[in-house]
Parts: sequence; structure tokens; C-alpha cells
Amino acid sequence: MASLTLKNVHKSFGQTPVLSGIDLDVADGEFTVIVGPSGCGKSTLLRTIAGLEDLDKGTVIIGQTDVTSLPPSKRGIAMVFQSYALYPHMTVYENMSFGMKIAGAPAKEIDVAVRAAAETLGLTTLLHRKPKELSGGQRQRAAIGRATVRRPKIFLFDEPLSNLDASLRVRMRHEFARLHDRLETTMIYVTHDQVEAMTLADRIVILRDGRIEQTGSPNELYHYPANRFVAGFIGSPAMNFLAGSVVDSRPGKTIVRLPSGTTIQVNAGSGELSPDSPVALGIRPEHLMTGGNDNLVETTVTRVEPLGSHSYVYLATPDADEPLIFRGSGDFCGTKGDRLTVCLSADHCHLFGKDGKGLRQTPSENMMGSQGDH
Repeated sequence: MASLTLKNVHKSFGQTPVLSGIDLDVADGEFTVIVGPSGCGKSTLLRTIAGLEDLDKGTVIIGQTDVTSLPPSKRGIAMVFQSYALYPHMTVYENMSFGMKIAGAPAKEIDVAVRAAAETLGLTTLLHRKPKELSGGQRQRAAIGRATVRRPKIFLFDEPLSNLDASLRVRMRHEFARLHDRLETTMIYVTHDQVEAMTLADRIVILRDGRIEQTGSPNELYHYPANRFVAGFIGSPAMNFLAGSVVDSRPGKTIVRLPSGTTIQVNAGSGELSPDSPVALGIRPEHLMTGGNDNLVETTVTRVEPLGSHSYVYLATPDADEPLIFRGSGDFCGTKGDRLTVCLSADHCHLFGKDGKGLRQTPSENMMGSQGDH
């Protein structure tokens, strides 16, 4: 195992900057997930860690060793790609043992390592098969097994589940979590799927346009996003946003006027906002409620999505450019055109200034722990 440190990493392709000043520390044994929209630089960042892309500027340190100038084979890393990259003419056993054979390891050592990895990954009965005889999930496990036998200091995963169907992706997420628990190895995992990030990571790194927007635990990013981009990216469905302007701002309490004239109290901010300052008010679908006497917004139902255990209800309001999404019960009986009054919980509203930065005060550790996971 080993830690990873990136210092001021820059990478451009021609005149196009892809990574712009990345600083990141990954602890020994940590499962870190790098997440962001397509084209944000996630895979390029992973490839610079692996040594598959040369840096324009910056430093890559694995453990205590500066590996910036070292080739991939000398970095002590193993990378698993989206495409599996298995040799089609080789069996699973031959694929998994190939790297050790090239390195000149003794046959007995190779056999022990391959069979131990196969046992961990549930591949023992498949070692004689070729890739074309395997399912997508089995191929992915074989690719992981090939990486595992090398006993790397760090595992790198580049969107490894994106080729799998939805149900298999759920099962494979469990496999990745279990593998990390067993191997206790540093893992860095790239995905565009924020659900994968939330369910797998010890810590999430959110990337946008080649820059880190925020790092933190899934719980921290969910409850305390640093800016509007993070707030809208983390959570499924995404956070609702309403435009507004400040009426009054005091430490821990801000009054916001919506376009309709409705005023909403938000238990956020530190009193730094002057009257009439434009703000965006954010609230997640699960924090909208029906009933209550304060912070009420009148809406009209435009669509209902029943999902069995719950329903997502889309609500039109003049106070938002996009329909609000409300998480209702599984037996929600409203229909298109119905009027629905929703309450915006003051404790769960977020505020974002004109520059997009979050205005909620930094939470204490006790506050963080009391929120619970979602």
C-alpha cells in the first residue's frame, strides 16, 4: 500500500488546458473516487498518475518516492480500464498470470498468486475459459484479478462499470467495496456516475474543467456543498434551485424573497449579504414537505413518476426556471394539474451567492455526525 500526493499538476493537449493546478493527497489504504461531468479531465488525471501521460508541470509522489519521471512499469500501480483489455486468445488464468510471467516470476509463485486472486474474486471455476465465454461482469473481475496478482501499491480504475447493464453495475459496486475491504489497498476510481461515487468512496474528489471543486466524504459533500455546481452534481435527483434576493441577513439566518413575492427563511449564511443581493436558494427533493405554516410555496403538479417505494413529483412554480422535484410517498395520488403547497425546510435550505459559492456556515464535527447518511 502507499499514499499518493499530487502537487500543482498541469496538463494540456495542444492549446487546450485539461488539468490546471491539481493538488491532491490520497491517504494510504483510502478509496478515493474522482467524479465529474464528461470532459472534465478525470481520465487524463488518472493517466498522469499512471505515467501514461507526461505532465506539463507538477509532481506525482507515491509513498515517499517522486515518480514524476518514472515509466508506468516502475510506479507500482495497476490500472483497470473501461474496456477490460483482456487478451482474447488467452484463458482467464493466462491473462491473470501474464504480467508476472513477463516480470520473470517463478511458475509456483505465479500459480499461488493467480489462484489466490481467483478465490477472492470468485473466478476459480472460470480460469480455463477465454474472454468470449465470460459475461461482462466476469470479464471485469478477470481484469481486476490480472491487476491484483501484481500486488500494486495503488489500484487505478477508469470507469470500470460503464459497459455493464444497470443491475450488474449495482452488484459490481458491492464487489469493488468488498475487494477494497479484503485487500486494504489504496484505490483511485474514476467515474461520471455520482451514485457510484457516493456508495463506494471514503472520499470524493469533484472535478470540473480540470480543477478540483471540492473534496470530502460523501456525507460532507451531500450536506455541505462548497458551491452550486457541487450541490447540483451530488444527489439524485439533483437539488432544486430557486432564484431570489436577500431581504435580511444575520449570522445563521437569512430571509430571501422569491420572484412571486414569497419570503423564505433559510438557516444559513453568516450575515455577510446586503439587502437585495441576488442569491440562489437550493433544496433537495427529499427535503421538500407538504403541510406546515411557514416557508410555503404554491406549485402545480406537471408529472408524477411512481417508483414503488416512493414517487418523484414534478412541480411548476414561477419561482423556478425548472420544475421542482418533490419526493413523495409510493402511493402519492396527485395528478397533472393539481395544486400542491410545499414547505421548504429552513434547516435544509442552501444559499449560494452570485459567484455560486455556498453560504452555509462551516459545520462542526458534531453537526456533521448528527446529519446521518443519505
